[in-house]
Amino acid sequence: MPETHFTLRWPDGFEERCYSPSSVIGELLSAGTSYPMKDFLHRTRIALVRASNRVEAKYGFACSSAMAQLDQIEVRAATFDGQDDATVTCLNISQ
Repeated sequence: MPETHFTLRWPDGFEERCYSPSSVIGELLSAGTSYPMKDFLHRTRIALVRASNRVEAKYGFACSSAMAQLDQIEVRAATFDGQDDATVTCLNISQ
C-alpha cells in the first residue's frame, strides 16, 4: 500500500500536489488526462474512500489524511460551480 502523490491542474491553472495513502488513485486517474469536473470528483471520491478503507483493513482505523485530502479537493472544486466546461488535469502520479 505505497503512499502516492498526484499533481492536479485546476481550471484556473493552479497546480496542487495531493496525497493518497494507497496507489489506488492510479486505478481511477491517469497522468496526462483531463477530466470534466463532475467525473473528476466522482473518481477521486471513489479512490480516496477506497484508499482509506485499505488503511482501515490493514491497521484497524480509517485514514484521516485521505479524508482530509478529499475534503480539500471538494472545497477547491466548489469554487468552479456553474462552470460547465471546467476540467481538472492529472499531471502526474508518483509513489
